[in-house]
Amino acid sequence: MTNPIEDIEKANVILITGSNTTENHPVLSSYVKRAVTLKGAKLIVVDPRRIPITRYATLWLRPNLGTDVAWINGLMHVIIREGLYDEDYVKQRTVGLDDLKKIVEKYTPDYVEKITGIPKERLEKAARMYGGAKAASILYAMGITQHRTGTDNVKSLANLAMLCGNVGIEGGGVNPLRGQNNVQGACDMGGLPNVYTGYQKVVDLAVRSRMAKAWGVKELPQEPGLTVTEMMEAAYEGNIKALYIMGENPMVSDPNLNHAQEALKKVDFLVVQDIFLTETAREADVVLPSACFAEKDGTFTNTERKVQRVRKALDPPGEARQDWEIICELSTRLGYPMKYDDPKAIMEEIAAVTPSYCGITYERIEYDGLHWPCTGTDHPGTPCLHVDQFTCGLGVFHAIDYIPPAELPDEEYPFYLTTGRILFQYHTGTMTMKVDGLNQIAPECFVEISRKDAMTKNIEDGDPLRVRSRRGEIVAKAKISEKAVDGTIFIPFHFASAAANKLTNSVLDPVAKIPEYKVCAVQIEKARS
Repeated sequence: MTNPIEDIEKANVILITGSNTTENHPVLSSYVKRAVTLKGAKLIVVDPRRIPITRYATLWLRPNLGTDVAWINGLMHVIIREGLYDEDYVKQRTVGLDDLKKIVEKYTPDYVEKITGIPKERLEKAARMYGGAKAASILYAMGITQHRTGTDNVKSLANLAMLCGNVGIEGGGVNPLRGQNNVQGACDMGGLPNVYTGYQKVVDLAVRSRMAKAWGVKELPQEPGLTVTEMMEAAYEGNIKALYIMGENPMVSDPNLNHAQEALKKVDFLVVQDIFLTETAREADVVLPSACFAEKDGTFTNTERKVQRVRKALDPPGEARQDWEIICELSTRLGYPMKYDDPKAIMEEIAAVTPSYCGITYERIEYDGLHWPCTGTDHPGTPCLHVDQFTCGLGVFHAIDYIPPAELPDEEYPFYLTTGRILFQYHTGTMTMKVDGLNQIAPECFVEISRKDAMTKNIEDGDPLRVRSRRGEIVAKAKISEKAVDGTIFIPFHFASAAANKLTNSVLDPVAKIPEYKVCAVQIEKARS
């Protein structure tokens, strides 16, 4: 997030898109609710489903799946046409507006309506609402990123925010909501194939030399490695012989799941390190039991870039160990000794090799966390990014044209499918499905379908439905819902017994390598009981 969570309550307008906020981020959604109900903020929700947060919306736009670039360009077309953008901000702090204007010129409200299905009057109203706000905050999640155009979608939202001067101000920003508690921290620590800690690029010779010196080695690899999705494909093709999987359950969470399962079967050696025996761990040659969050010390970095202490509350069971202890012992046995006295010592190394973390110490975050970048031990941290200037100097507008989803409905597969989460289960259910109360509330998978589509297909609530895509099929119960849009079904991906990701498309965003989980074509029919 460019801004701290508390800034949501300082916004005049909040734009939520690609985020089922109340179900996926229930604590953060309370800030949105307070901003609307107690502080007079206007809320724009852009989502194809009638998600619960729409109850608080001043305006709800319902686009066709995979058309985000089109409606964002449409908003900017209206804002530029009506002179609502922040001209001084754009002149002083950005470059590339002329190219952006050329691209968005054709995205008239009429043109956008044809692509997205959003009525032109409502698009114009949203543009005036966002463009006229003193401070407007954008919140988004995986409904924006999990497309083959995910990078384009994010850049387009950044374009919109910069155009109206909403980056680097209190109550503004472009704010991604992370899907798990330490996703931000994992990325910060170099859990990506092209960077070291703090997003220092692997291809940068100076960075590599500094890291090699810190770690006492002669040299480090010069080229980026593979992303998770690329690893799975390489395993399928026989180019990866062994995989080490930590805290991830691809046997449920990967797209085109049948293909992913075949890939894992082809590796010669599979190691899984996790807190429970997941579907993936059951396929492993070796399982390394690790401690959960309550059984270890360390830090998490949350969605607003705040580094916070995690403190051990109880001892891990059986042979389970903390992740860092497992990694250190394995590294030592492989010939590179790794020795730390405790997690505090690891944090000291992180600060030593990571410019954005160099001012963060256990002592400073004993009672409260710090937002990175924190560039010195007397630095207060940076709750709001880009206040005076962007990291690269001037903010760059990216002129982006609309590209449709990789797979559209046709005669054979006439329905759209989109996937996501529900409030009472979490990710692949590794933890939540061990809680009886949650399983009573949300015991099984379902196919959310509109009343009109259910009537057309002679489907009643609770009927078993067979859902097929070009990649696989599942059976789950029908759930007729006012949330659903005609022509589109929604399936939560949590349930291994009816894994939605057997259906989803593994086509990747060319930059981020994220699969297009959020849109594919399917057929549905009643299944025999």
